[in-house]
Amino acid sequence: MTTETDLEIFIVATPGLEPALLDEVREAGFAGATQGPGGITFRGGWPDVWRANLVLRGATRVLVRIGAFRAFHLAQLDKRARKFPWGDVLRKDVPIKVEVTCKASKIYHAGAAQQRIERAITETLGAQIAADAGLVLKVRIDDNLVTFSVDSSGESLHKRGHKQAVSKAPMRETLAALFLRQMGFDGSQSVVDPMCGSGTFLIEAAEIAAGLNPGRSRSFAFENLSSFDATTWAALKTPRPLVAPSLGFFGSDRDDGAIRSSETNAKAAGVSYWCQFTRAAVSDLTPPDTRPGIVIVNPPYGERIGNKKLLFGLYGALGATLKERFSGWSVGIVTTDAGLVKATGLPILPPGPPVAHGGLKVRLFRTAALK
Repeated sequence: MTTETDLEIFIVATPGLEPALLDEVREAGFAGATQGPGGITFRGGWPDVWRANLVLRGATRVLVRIGAFRAFHLAQLDKRARKFPWGDVLRKDVPIKVEVTCKASKIYHAGAAQQRIERAITETLGAQIAADAGLVLKVRIDDNLVTFSVDSSGESLHKRGHKQAVSKAPMRETLAALFLRQMGFDGSQSVVDPMCGSGTFLIEAAEIAAGLNPGRSRSFAFENLSSFDATTWAALKTPRPLVAPSLGFFGSDRDDGAIRSSETNAKAAGVSYWCQFTRAAVSDLTPPDTRPGIVIVNPPYGERIGNKKLLFGLYGALGATLKERFSGWSVGIVTTDAGLVKATGLPILPPGPPVAHGGLKVRLFRTAALK
C-alpha cells in the first residue's frame, strides 16, 4: 500500500495528445510529471488527485495506484487480496466494480482473477460488487505483478457537467482544450470557429480566458472514497476571482440548430457574455473587430457526415475566405483527410500526430499567421 502523501497518480490522455497534456499538467503545478504510454504520471497526495480532476482540461480521467503485490497463482492472489487494506481507500457502503487485465503472467484468466478479488473485497470489507457501480477498481496483472488502481474520476472528464445540447459528431471538450493549447491559445487571443456545431471550441476558450475550472459543475468518484475530505475539497473548489476576457469568442454555422445549441451551452457554462454566435455560411465569414487571433474549426470529414466529394468545395471555400479576409490570423483545422486540407490552399505546417476521435483518427493541421 502506498502512503497517502506519496501516491502514484496517472492522468489518462487521448492517444496522440500526451505531449500537450504533459504541458498542461506541468503548467498546473504538478511537480515531477513525466510522459509515458497513454498518459502522464506524477506523485502526490489525495488533494493532488482532487485538484487534477478539477483543473485539468485535457485529462480523460485520473487513476490512483493504491498498491501492488506479486502473485503467481490464484490461491496466492486470493490470500494476498484478503490481506490488502481495502478500507484505507474504499468504503463498505459504496458499491464497486472490478476490472481485471492480465498480460505475460502465470495468472492468465482475467475472469477468475476478478472473482477472487471481488470475493476478497466483499468478505473482508463488506462492500457490494455491482456491474453498474460508479466507482471502479482497475486491476492489472503484468509479469505476475498485481497492481490496484482506483478511478478517481467516475464519468470521463470531458463531461464538464454543464453541456445541455449536443450537435452531430461533437468534438470532446478534452480534445478541444488540447487542440487550442497546440494552437498556442493562452486566453489572450480572440477565437473564431466558422463551423461551431455545439460551440465546444469557443466555450472551452472562453472558460480558459475567464479562469473557470473545467470540473466546477460536476461530481467525481473520489467523493465516495474513505480517503475523501469534504472540507479540503470545498476549499479547493472555492472559485477564483473571475477574469473578464478582454477579447471575444465568435462562432458561426449555417445550421440554426447548431447556433441554438451553442448559445444554450455557453449560457449553461456561464460564458455567454463573451461568446457570439451567428448563422452564416463559410463564404460569408468576416473577421471580428479585434486584433488577429486564432481560427479553429472541426469541419465534416465525409466519414460519417456529408458526401466527401462535395466536401472538397467546402474546404476550398473555407480556405479562400480565410486567405482573403483573415490576414494575421493563425488557422487550425481538425480533420481525418490531408487531401481535404490541401483543398483549402492554405500554407499548412507539418501536422500533429493522429488522435483518436469517435472511432476515427484525426489530426490538427495548422498554419502560421496568414499573410
